[in-house]
Amino acid sequence: MRKDGGADYALVRGLTRGLDLLKALNSQEGGRSTLAQLAQVTGLHRTTVRRLLETLIAEGYVRRSESDDRYCLALNVRSLAEGFRDEDWISSIAAPALSELLQTVVWPSDLTTPQGAALIIRESTHRFSPLSFHRAMVGQTIPMLLTAAGRAYFAHCPDEQREQILHVLRAGDSAEASLAADARFVAGIVSRTRELGYGSNDGEWTSQRKVGAIAVPIRPGGLPVAAVNIVYLNKLLTLKEAERRFLPALQRAAILSNEKYRGVKLEVSPGQLRIVAHNPEQEEAEQQTQTQAHGGTLNRWRRLMPTRSGCSRDR
Repeated sequence: MRKDGGADYALVRGLTRGLDLLKALNSQEGGRSTLAQLAQVTGLHRTTVRRLLETLIAEGYVRRSESDDRYCLALNVRSLAEGFRDEDWISSIAAPALSELLQTVVWPSDLTTPQGAALIIRESTHRFSPLSFHRAMVGQTIPMLLTAAGRAYFAHCPDEQREQILHVLRAGDSAEASLAADARFVAGIVSRTRELGYGSNDGEWTSQRKVGAIAVPIRPGGLPVAAVNIVYLNKLLTLKEAERRFLPALQRAAILSNEKYRGVKLEVSPGQLRIVAHNPEQEEAEQQTQTQAHGGTLNRWRRLMPTRSGCSRDR
């Protein structure tokens, strides 16, 4: 009998090991780790760690990144405690959309979330794109005011947060310090990005002069939590060409990455099936499929530009 009056029971060793593994994963930088690192931290055999990880993956508490094969905490961890604030939930939701985006446009893309006055790359398809000029992108930080993803996020965040970002940048000694102090430059980024509906970088990032990019924010509840981009070589594509070719697919990926994305409506007409899905912000993604009359064969698949029905909020 325990001191608290409860009965004595043997500890469940497997559960203890599983919790130790979650703690070890949580203690790693960015909540990401390799199998070998987890085995070293926990002192468990690699085979045991692998079995535990596969169980946690099946239960939705851990996932394996498609970008770098590292293990990281997954969405279900949030249900274990109110204090869980790891922004990795967006990676779990956005990863399939990024994979689909890669198949559509071939050029690589990155999922980024804010980290102080910069952005950190959470997921990336650089590793899988035949057009990629970088590989190890996950975990890299990128500037806020010089990149397409940074501008897409910055232009749509609340005024108070935007001013806090500028305050931090102005106090630093980076190339962004003078830009952050230029009120006209900052206002131009915000107004242009909102007007176009996307952020852009056409070689302004001095350390990546050959790179161009466009990006859109991911905004569950109306406030940005992340941004997703498409990166290309600006000697091969102009900004206008990138907008025409990539923006519809990019907007669709951002909508599908929304945590609150839900609601699917099927509209059947002779020879055609129309699939429409939306989220609470009235952002809508649509697909049309032509089928035979008896519905057994898919003849053509066409992706349409995401639309915003009945929404007057600035894009």
